[in-house]
Amino acid sequence: MEMKLRTADAGDAAAIAKVQVDSWRTTYRNIVDQAYLDNMKYADRERVWEKAVEQNPIFVLVDGTDEIVGFAVGGPERSGDFKGYDGELYAIYLYESVQGHGGGRCLVEAVAKNLIERGFGRMVIAVLSENPACRFYEKMGGHRIGEEEIEIGQSKHTELIYGFDELKSMI
Repeated sequence: MEMKLRTADAGDAAAIAKVQVDSWRTTYRNIVDQAYLDNMKYADRERVWEKAVEQNPIFVLVDGTDEIVGFAVGGPERSGDFKGYDGELYAIYLYESVQGHGGGRCLVEAVAKNLIERGFGRMVIAVLSENPACRFYEKMGGHRIGEEEIEIGQSKHTELIYGFDELKSMI
């Protein structure tokens, strides 16, 4: 499966929003309240991504038809709760149909490389404990450094915090 990596611009916000909403609906089916998933709106997420693209580089994967099929974004660690971890992988989403073909690895590497270029050395990512991608993050070198409880819709969930101790080893 041919996929190319590029940096997103504001014009990509609608496609990024679609990837996010659609991947939530497949990945979190039977994990997150169905009503919450059903109420996710492309337009709401599009507004978020229009602003986000101005704050940190968003990397997108495009398929052979130039359709965006995945994206990832990272930047400074936001919570301040994880001493020594200065970077964070904020989001990574891929359509279910392209998972398992190296796109996730490509996106994580792109974010790691960008974080290194910006002076960061270590990063975290928060992942729902029920997310099957937890194994992916472990294979990429992440190890659990914490967990926290969050609320999504009407339900409480556990987020696992994975730490990546050496960004340079990821690229």
